[in-house]
Amino acid sequence: MAVLAPETLIQIGAFPFTNTLLHTLIVDGLIITGLVVLNKNLKKIPGLFQNMVEYAVDGLYSLTESISGKNASKIFPWFMGFFTFILIINITALFPGFETIGFHKDDEFIPLLRSATSDINVTIALAIIATIATQVLAIKTVGIKGHLARYFSWNPIFLFVGILEILSVFTNIISLSFRLFGNIFAGEVVLSTISQIFAFFLPLPFLGLEIIVALVQALVFAILTMGFMSILMTPHHAEGGEH
Repeated sequence: MAVLAPETLIQIGAFPFTNTLLHTLIVDGLIITGLVVLNKNLKKIPGLFQNMVEYAVDGLYSLTESISGKNASKIFPWFMGFFTFILIINITALFPGFETIGFHKDDEFIPLLRSATSDINVTIALAIIATIATQVLAIKTVGIKGHLARYFSWNPIFLFVGILEILSVFTNIISLSFRLFGNIFAGEVVLSTISQIFAFFLPLPFLGLEIIVALVQALVFAILTMGFMSILMTPHHAEGGEH
């Protein structure tokens, strides 16, 4: 049976330490360790792995530049950060042991690990971070006055448009978080159901499909965030007239 809420592994006072939080911390550790190792082993004449990493980063930077133009250098760290973090979460959640290794508590099976992006709390947190970062970058780029001009005006028509812009900030949080959560949670349910019915071979095509979904969802979240950042970092008069 599919359970929306993550399972609590330990209760630390009023704070529940869940299996999705454990997965998040593991991914954080993997990313930090990977960056440290990569940084220590950078070579002037790169090997195969370094070449692959540089090629991927260069391709993603070119994508950012084609969308964001002169703001690419400011946006790219956020784009790459969200993409890498979400992709590693999604891919590691497909490893054997997720949802199957755990313990019994009060006649209920508690999996030790569960995909962090199948937890709505995690995806909402990511969407809020993306939204706050977008607003901060916009203010730094166009200034507080230029940024507020997007939302407030003496012109009644532009004021109405500004109110819609404010509402869109909150709808973006909802759309970003629920799109990622819905796709990953649905895939988790499908894989779990198929694996319980058929132990071998048949789940493999579904696993392959989930690998594609993992990549696409990470890319979609990162590209949408990049798009929001690029739009808000463009001076308002450059979009078709000042208020």
